[in-house]
Amino acid sequence: MGGISIWQLLIVAVIVLLLFGTKKLRNIGGDLGSAIKGFKKAMVDDDKKDADFGPEKLEKKSNIDQKTEAKVESKNKEQV
Repeated sequence: MGGISIWQLLIVAVIVLLLFGTKKLRNIGGDLGSAIKGFKKAMVDDDKKDADFGPEKLEKKSNIDQKTEAKVESKNKEQV
């Protein structure tokens, strides 16, 4: 009654195919698949990065950052 039947879906698919053509639809599908794969890979990489920088490693990293900033400041003072 209120739903979409298989025949209506087929008619819409044929109209879309006629409008865009098979080559363009294939390219769109490939691009969409690549985008999804890239997104999934980025999510996995982000999870690995979070696991690599646990609380202990983040503390060590901040200590290294402070030491680097101190070296840069001392070099700037020497140049002035």
